[in-house]
Amino acid sequence: MTITKEEILAAHHFRHATKEFDPSKTISDDDFEFILETGRLSPSSFSAEPWKFVVVQNEQLRNKIKKISYGAASKLPEASHFVVILVRTPLDMRYDSAYQKEQQSKAVPKERLTRHLEIFEEFQRNDFKLLEHERFLTDWAIKQTYIPLANMMTAAALIGIDSCPIEGFDMEKMNQLLDEEGLLEDGHFTISVMIAFGYRKKEPGPRIRLPFDDVVKWVK
Repeated sequence: MTITKEEILAAHHFRHATKEFDPSKTISDDDFEFILETGRLSPSSFSAEPWKFVVVQNEQLRNKIKKISYGAASKLPEASHFVVILVRTPLDMRYDSAYQKEQQSKAVPKERLTRHLEIFEEFQRNDFKLLEHERFLTDWAIKQTYIPLANMMTAAALIGIDSCPIEGFDMEKMNQLLDEEGLLEDGHFTISVMIAFGYRKKEPGPRIRLPFDDVVKWVK
């Protein structure tokens, strides 16, 4: 199966940050599993796969999230599906963590693993200086979660489903709530971003984007 450039661009023109969802419309299980699979298949630096996608369909938890997230206020409980993207903390993101040793052993042949981990350490310690503060490792991991975030939004748009990424929340309060719900796995995860999926309640206004020539620079 092939898809044309025109169809891909049409999906990007269709996609917008949906502010209100139609509560009478529900995404099918098959369609939503497809969306999640495009997130799972997304690339990550050093094959770290630092994410976990928590699909929140529980009404009580949705209401708790709504109360402490102004960004989710107009999307919950109306969105068909609501995803909290968690990201692994430095406990799992350091080059020498048990999680990374296991991950890297899957990414490279056994005979190359020792050298590969040395390169990984060099990258974290000197190239990006991620080991100077725990927040640096967390922010590096969070940046990667935006790859599956974008892929899932694009995949949804390709099959006519709307979405809205959500950063409007107090990170400390949201982590406290998710920890109380047993979702952060004893400090191995923290919240990155949230995303609502469903079907738009009304058509969006005109899209505002900088002109092509203002954002593309060729160096020949």
